[in-house]
Amino acid sequence: MSDFESVVERVRERVDPTPEERRALTEATARLADRARDAIADLPVEADVLQVGSTARGTWVAGDRDIDLFVRFPAALPREQLEEYGLTVGNDVLPEGREEYAEHPYVKGEFEGYDVDLVPCYRLDDATEIQSAVDRTPFHNAYLEARLDDDLAADVRLFKQFLKGVGAYGSDLRTQGFAGYLAELLVVEYGGFRETLEAIRDWQPPVVLDPEDHAEASFDDPLVVVDPTDPERNVAAVVSETNVARAIHHARAFLDNPDESVFDPRAPDPLDAAGVRDHLDRRATTPLAVVFDAPDLVEDQLYPQLYRSRDGLARGLDEYGFDVLRAATWADDRAVLFAELEVAERPAVERHSGPPVHVSGHAEGFYEKYDGDDSVYGPFVEDGRYVVERERDVQTAREFAENRLLEVALGAHVESRIEAGNYEVLVGAEVSALADEFGEELARYFDPTP
Repeated sequence: MSDFESVVERVRERVDPTPEERRALTEATARLADRARDAIADLPVEADVLQVGSTARGTWVAGDRDIDLFVRFPAALPREQLEEYGLTVGNDVLPEGREEYAEHPYVKGEFEGYDVDLVPCYRLDDATEIQSAVDRTPFHNAYLEARLDDDLAADVRLFKQFLKGVGAYGSDLRTQGFAGYLAELLVVEYGGFRETLEAIRDWQPPVVLDPEDHAEASFDDPLVVVDPTDPERNVAAVVSETNVARAIHHARAFLDNPDESVFDPRAPDPLDAAGVRDHLDRRATTPLAVVFDAPDLVEDQLYPQLYRSRDGLARGLDEYGFDVLRAATWADDRAVLFAELEVAERPAVERHSGPPVHVSGHAEGFYEKYDGDDSVYGPFVEDGRYVVERERDVQTAREFAENRLLEVALGAHVESRIEAGNYEVLVGAEVSALADEFGEELARYFDPTP
C-alpha cells in the first residue's frame, strides 16, 4: 500500500460516519419530517417535505450534526404567503428556534441534538423557473443524488475534510472558500478524491469547469464551475483567489508527501502581549490598529464591510506614503482594522511637481500660485517642470488614522462608527493590548502559512 493510500485509509476511519451515527440521523430526520408534515396539514395549502444537503446525499463528515429540511409549496403561491406559511411550519416544528433571513425568512433551531434549517421554497419542474435562490437547492440535490455512489460519496467526505484542514472550506463571506455543493461537484467531475487533487495541482487560474456544457454565460472569477442546474450561476463565485491558490498548494504538497496532519485544522497557540512585542522587535515595523465595537451584523454582512474597510485603510496609508507591508481584519466583540507599516513617519515636506514649463497657461498658473509663498521651497525648475516642496498634510500614520480615515472607502456600518468618533487608534507596541481578545488571530498573522 502506498503512502497516499495508507494516509487516506486512516483518514477515512475518522471522517466516515459510523452505522450508529447514520441510523441515529435517519431516525431523527424521519421524526422531524413527520412533525413538519403534521404542521403542513393545518395549512390551507398543499406542501411536501424534502431533505437536502450533505446528510441527504451521504456526504456528511462524521461528527457533523446538520439537517436541512425544505418545505416545498406550489409555484403559484404568492411570495408573502410562502414566507408566512414557511415560518408557521418552522416555528411549529422548532418552537425554540429563531427566525433568520436569507433571500426570505426561514427557521433555524435544534432538534434532538441536531442543528436544523427548515426552509420554505417553491416546488418547481425546472430550475429555470426558480423564484428565489433557495429554489435551486432541490435541483442540486437531485443532480448529485443521480451521480453519487457510495465510493464517490466517501471521496467527497475526504475532500471536504481536506478543505477544512487547509482552511479553505466554507462559502460564508468570511472564509470565501469551497461550499459543500462545490466540493461534491468537483469530486463528481474529476471522478474521485485523488483525481480531484491531481486536477487541482495542475489548475492555472482562471479555471473553468462546465459539467453540463452549458457555455451560455461568462464569468470573471479565478474559479468557475457553471451550475449544472443553472447556466447563469457560478457555483464557485465566492471562492477567493487566495483560497484557489491555497487549494493548489496543498494538493501539490499532499500528493508529493502524503501527511495525515493536513486534514486537521490548525489552531495556533494564542500570542500574549509579550509575544506580540517580540515579533515587532524582530520585524522592526510599525503596526497600526483601528479598533471599534463590532457592528451588530451577521458574519455574511459584517465581513464584506470589514474587508472593504481593511482595503480602504491600506490604500489610504499607501497613498500617504506609509508603505503597508500587510493588512488584516478581525472581529469579536470588537473589530480591528490592522495594518503593518514599513514607514510610520514621513518628512515635514513633500515634493509637488507642476506642469511642464512650456505649457504656458497651466504652467503660469502653477508658478503664480506658489511664487512668493514663504511656506514652500520654490518654485524651481527641474526636468522641464515647475516644482515646489511644500508642507506635508499628514506626517504620521497615527495622524492619518485619527484625522483622515473618512477619506477612504469604508463599509457603511464601519463608516458610521468612524464618523461618530467611536474608535481608537493603536500604534507600535500599543497593539500588543489586542492580544487578550485576538491572541489567536495575531498568532496566525505573525506565523503565516499557505
